[in-house]
Amino acid sequence: MTVYVNPKIVITGATSGLGQLVALEMANRGAHLILTARSKSRAEATEKMIKERVPAAEMNFFYGDLSSMKDVRRLGQEISDEFPKIDVLLNNAGLHAFEQRVTTDGFAEMMAVNYFAPWLLTHSLRQSLQKAGNAKIVNVASEASRRHGVLQLSEDLLETSPFSHRGSSEIYGKTKLLNIMFTAELARQWEGTGISVHALNPGFNVTGLGRELWFASLLERLLNFFRIGDPRRGADIIIRLMTDPKYEESSGGYYNVGTGDPIKPVHPGGELAMQSRLWEDTSNILRQKGFLG
Repeated sequence: MTVYVNPKIVITGATSGLGQLVALEMANRGAHLILTARSKSRAEATEKMIKERVPAAEMNFFYGDLSSMKDVRRLGQEISDEFPKIDVLLNNAGLHAFEQRVTTDGFAEMMAVNYFAPWLLTHSLRQSLQKAGNAKIVNVASEASRRHGVLQLSEDLLETSPFSHRGSSEIYGKTKLLNIMFTAELARQWEGTGISVHALNPGFNVTGLGRELWFASLLERLLNFFRIGDPRRGADIIIRLMTDPKYEESSGGYYNVGTGDPIKPVHPGGELAMQSRLWEDTSNILRQKGFLG
């Protein structure tokens, strides 16, 4: 395993689910946790939980709404100002919405949280990651990407039409496909910086259930009772990508829960031309809206 000395690890979506499990394990390994949160009460509950298990744990919380690109850019600036060197960035926060909501920036909320936010936060933290010398970026994607429908660039990035519960799965899958494509292109764009990047499929996790469904909590309890969708498996592959030297030999990969083996993305996720086009479209959109210099 890679040996860190008090590594600085940024985790989004760390107040529940996979992010919280990873935060706890990495705190146990001596990491300094840099956690983003939207809710102060959930952040305090997370801090209490980690401190009860790892009394010496070091952690800082930075507050913001990942659906707001203004907040994302501010979070990146605040984190980089306080931490000039960052060893790991885990882009974990995600949302499966069951109705369309449009952000103040004019993006579909699911697209903003799942795709634009990790893209912009990653770029905002580039200098701190590069100064670490051997930093890692881990992006949580999903095999839900295989149900993405038809990818249309750049139209899908700006689509805000209403959708049904059933239609939400296609849009969620599309955002996860974009995470995989972003990972591959980021590896090429940042080649030679000392920063490696990988995406992963965490498998089915009870923590990934749609929180907006009225029966989600009941279903989660039932799945936990029958030991279906154990989130510890998803947390394990994340931690392996952070710490296992075998994943340092390459960059831009997409890996599976359990085996840790590489996965071939669904079409057109593996096409270099589409990955490059996605990068350019995303850059242009964020630049036109004033969020990218």
